[in-house]
Amino acid sequence: MVVSENTLKWAMRFYPPLLFQRIWVQKVEPGYTGVTVVVHNSIFNRNYNRSIFGGTLFAAADPFYPVLLHQLFSHKGYNVIAWLKSSAIQYLKPARTKLRFGITFSDNDINAIEHSLSHTGKHVAHYPVEMYDEAGELCVTISNEVYLRNLDFVLQKEATK
Repeated sequence: MVVSENTLKWAMRFYPPLLFQRIWVQKVEPGYTGVTVVVHNSIFNRNYNRSIFGGTLFAAADPFYPVLLHQLFSHKGYNVIAWLKSSAIQYLKPARTKLRFGITFSDNDINAIEHSLSHTGKHVAHYPVEMYDEAGELCVTISNEVYLRNLDFVLQKEATK
């Protein structure tokens, strides 16, 4: 489904797996080139040590790369599917305050992805997520492997046979 940046922001804010974990989308950048997210420490996502539960942090990083890439390239006219293929997380420090992270795609990133979609029909890459506490200290690093497929490329390839 293709939506506006504002609709995406509000849909993600009230998406139950994010809402109930206190994961809040602050902003979706114009053209789906980025997002800013805050993970609040609350009774709903606090572990025994009063820090944010690791599953909440993993859930916070899970949807944004695939969703942004899907929206970005759907708006460019591509018929794509996107999903998170794998992920690895490192907890560096207990998250006792709210955490922030941002995701940004540069023009070079977008051009490289578009080249892959046009020439091979798919794009697979690892993207980082770094979550910082209110003091600006790095608490969590995550590496997300994202898979993006140009569905029309497969159809074009079969049509030329």
